[in-house]
Formats: sequence, C-alpha cells, structure tokens
Amino acid sequence: MPAPHRTVRRSLLVTSAALSSLALTAPVALAAPGPSTSPSATPPAHMSSVGGARLGQPGAQADLGDGAPVLPKGLTARSWIVADAESGEVLAAQNAHWRLPPASTMKMLFADTVLPKFPKSEKHTVVPADLAGIGAGSSMVGIKEGETYTVHDLWLGVFLRSGNDAVHVLSAMNDGVDNTVREMNEHAEELQALDTHVVSPDGYDAPEQVSSAYDLTLVARSGLQKKDFREYCSTVRAKFPGDTEKKKGKEVRGTFEIQNTNRLLSGDSDISVYQGIAGVKNGNTTNAGATFTGVAERDGRVLLVTVMNPAKNEHNEIYKETASLFDWGFKAAGKARPVGELVAPRSAAGATAQPGSTASPGEAGGAGGAADTASAQAAGDRSGSGGMGMALALAGGALVVLAAAAFLVNRRWPLPDLVRRRSRP
Repeated sequence: MPAPHRTVRRSLLVTSAALSSLALTAPVALAAPGPSTSPSATPPAHMSSVGGARLGQPGAQADLGDGAPVLPKGLTARSWIVADAESGEVLAAQNAHWRLPPASTMKMLFADTVLPKFPKSEKHTVVPADLAGIGAGSSMVGIKEGETYTVHDLWLGVFLRSGNDAVHVLSAMNDGVDNTVREMNEHAEELQALDTHVVSPDGYDAPEQVSSAYDLTLVARSGLQKKDFREYCSTVRAKFPGDTEKKKGKEVRGTFEIQNTNRLLSGDSDISVYQGIAGVKNGNTTNAGATFTGVAERDGRVLLVTVMNPAKNEHNEIYKETASLFDWGFKAAGKARPVGELVAPRSAAGATAQPGSTASPGEAGGAGGAADTASAQAAGDRSGSGGMGMALALAGGALVVLAAAAFLVNRRWPLPDLVRRRSRP
C-alpha cells in the first residue's frame, strides 16, 4: 500500500471518529435488471470488468512477481478469487465475474441488508405465515410455530445452520419476502455487485438467481464491517431454543446445540480447522453445487477467498480448495502483483460514479469503527450498509468529509480474538 494513502487514512481517522455520531446514511440505488441463469459448462468470453479488465477475462488471472509461488495445483472450481480484505487488491482470480447460482452464500447479502434493522434482543413469536414458501429439502435450524425467538437466536440459525426457516422468519419481520428481495437487490446495486440478482433471500435454487465470486467477496467484505455480522459468522457452536414443555406444572423451554457448517471453522474428519479462519458462509444446492466465501488472518494480513462449484466430487472439496488458495494468498501477498481490486460502494465511490466504475486504489479499503457504531444503532440504519457510504456532518450541518473519506479511514475491522488466534488442532 503506497505510503501517501496510509497517511491520508490516518489523518482522516481522527475526523471520522469525532463526527461518526453525526453520520447520515446515503440512499441506495435502484436494483439492476435480473440476468439469465443456466450457466454453460464454460465461462462466457466476455464478462463484467468491474474491478479491472483482467477480472472480466475467462481463465486464471495472476501476475506473479519475484518470489511469488505458483498457483495451487488441482483446483477444479468453476470460479474463485483471492483478495486482500483491507486494501481490496485482488491477488488472483479465475472467472471472477462468471454469473453462477450462489446457494446459501446468498445469505451473506441477506444478513448485510437486514441485520442492522432489528436489535438482537427483540422477540418474535412465529406464526404459520412466517414459514410459508420454504423450498423442499431446505436446510433448517428447527424453528417451531407458536414459539418465541429473539433476533439473536434467528441470526445464529442463519449463520450456523444456514436455516432457511430463520431467513423466512426474519424476512417476515422485514415486511415480507418480496420486500426483502427488493432491498437485497438494491443493496447489491449499491455495493456494485452487479453480477448479482436475488430471487429468494435464502439462496434456494430459483430461475435467474445468480451471483459471482467477485460479488460474493464484495458482499462478505461489506458484511464483515458490522460487529454482529463478524461475531455470528465466526461462532462455532451455540445453544438454540427448543420446544416449550410443561414440567411439574411449569412451562420449561428446552435447548439444543447447533454447530457451524463451515468446516474450515468447525473442522471435520478429513479437514482441520484452518489457522486464522474467522467465517464467512458456505452453501450447497443441486444447481449451484458447493459454494463458499471465507475470511482468514495471519500476521496482520486479512484475506478473503471465494470458491464456486468445484468439479471434483470429493468430501469437503470446497474447503480443501479454499484452504489451498488461502495458503497461496498468504505466501504470495506482497509478491504477486494485483490483477484487479474490490471496488468501493457507489455511495463511497462518489455520487457521479457510473455502473461498473473502478475506485482508485485508496478507495478500496473497508469500513470499520463508524460502521460498528451505526450497526449498534440498529433502528437508525435502514439501508443495510452498516455505515458504509456515510456523509459526515458538523453540528451545524455543514458537510466536511465526503462518504468516500469515511470508507477510506475505517478500513480496519477487528476479527474476533478467539477466532483469529485459533491454530490448527
């Protein structure tokens, strides 16, 4: 990262922290039209160039400098990307903008959109309409009609068990599935995740529902700027409310344990917990195959890796290919020259930004401190941006720092300590 950019960020950080309580959330843009699905066996010859021209080219894209390791052998995924989560530099990618079914990785966009709206202590009693329309064979956490759950419970169900039932209950609280889908598409547009079209908020296979490795990485990066998002996606196991039963004349609510289905986080018989892993979300459906976006930190460097649909049909193959890309990325960081970047949201890139415009290198960082403040003030943050795209104002209302400045200076977001310090068992 060039020194001038770091200097600017540090100097603006003081201003941002002083004014964060006066931040105003920028409006989101209109949703993009839905693209077609049914991806072919080979990537399109021409794809989006958001983030750089090379990211729109089919095949593997890497620019190995002196001492950089070669790309991992044996990768079979249709699409993947390795990016520095903080600088936004894309270290390498393959078919990054290929529009593919996302499966439950779509829940990251759902969470990034809806999570800031409800305080975690809010309670909701489930009615039959809340669970209507859940697809056959969906992953479920075990929500029951007539039982009461906190918002905190529901988000644990979304992140740990990928519960479509939890998604539908939260969508019902958010004025319904249709409204939630509309807001998710608007938020994707705001993030410049222009390969993405949402049909079902839980990621269940649906005609014309697509995303890309690039977009899922943008969404994860945005979500990780929210403290609650970071905590939920890094939770390995938790107690979930069960049935209410009468015992000795008293009503007693049971609990049962749920475990995160992200095997780089929880481990499995043929794969170890990945050193430094801190989330984010996995998915698997008939149409999408296996999909995964992960974030990990080593020696102060935070990487994001997204892998979509490995052709190799082995147990936990999605995690094995992700782990090999993480290993490569940590070794290649500072040696491999970037082949693109993760762009800033439109509101942070500037009001005149055109669709697909590329932010400058200094605008590629994430948001953090002010974003966590906004996330804590859930009722006041209706855009789902968690503080990204904020306009900072003085008490008198004079605009002193553009939204891009807030995006620049709040680039560091702490990963959960218990996760970032975990080593391989």
